[in-house]
Amino acid sequence: MRRNLLTARAVGRPALAVLAAVGVTAGILVGWPALDTVNGCGLAANRYPSGTAQDWVRYADVVVVGRAVRERESGRRKLSVGAYGYQLQRTVELTVQAKPFTSGTRTHPAVGASLDYEAAGWRLLRSDGTTRVPDLTGDAPRVIPGHTYILALRWEEERWVALGEGAVVPFDGQVVGRGEWCGRIVDTDAFAQGERTGRSDDHSLEKTLLGQGEPALDRALRQAARQGS
Repeated sequence: MRRNLLTARAVGRPALAVLAAVGVTAGILVGWPALDTVNGCGLAANRYPSGTAQDWVRYADVVVVGRAVRERESGRRKLSVGAYGYQLQRTVELTVQAKPFTSGTRTHPAVGASLDYEAAGWRLLRSDGTTRVPDLTGDAPRVIPGHTYILALRWEEERWVALGEGAVVPFDGQVVGRGEWCGRIVDTDAFAQGERTGRSDDHSLEKTLLGQGEPALDRALRQAARQGS
């Protein structure tokens, strides 16, 4: 994994943007050698700032600890050209284990014992019409059944979506940075390498809480809420 991480760092975000522009994003999503971790696990998708606890309490409607229990196809869009015939939407059912933050300033549905989360979906190969290739969001978990996550969510267009790539954090065993990330199962060391949380300019929630549990998450969100009030 370390070799691939170093190679992906050498490629960098600008180069990946060029690759996408010339039509090889599909290869990245499939997982070409040396492009299957870090930047190569997909292009980052950020609806809102999502890195810090301050971002979460400012932009999220709710923060939940949720375990993914099942997934389903929830829509498809036909693609006119390329290797893929359809883009498939994916909805993941989460069992809600805790709700450490709920916004009191925006209108949104109440969160009960479970919720449906709009996750990265699949693409359907045109060649056989059956093979599903997972889409991945850069530097973020895919959110797959059997694993637990911390998610900063916002209600948009009648669905729950993440703020951005920093708003979904692996949380297997109640430990930040342990679990599924970019479609792989990682421990806290591998997660830190992949997210490059050793950078001095990284003040993300993922970095500050790495290896810690729910009490630390609660404290970080309470402090952010007080600072923002």
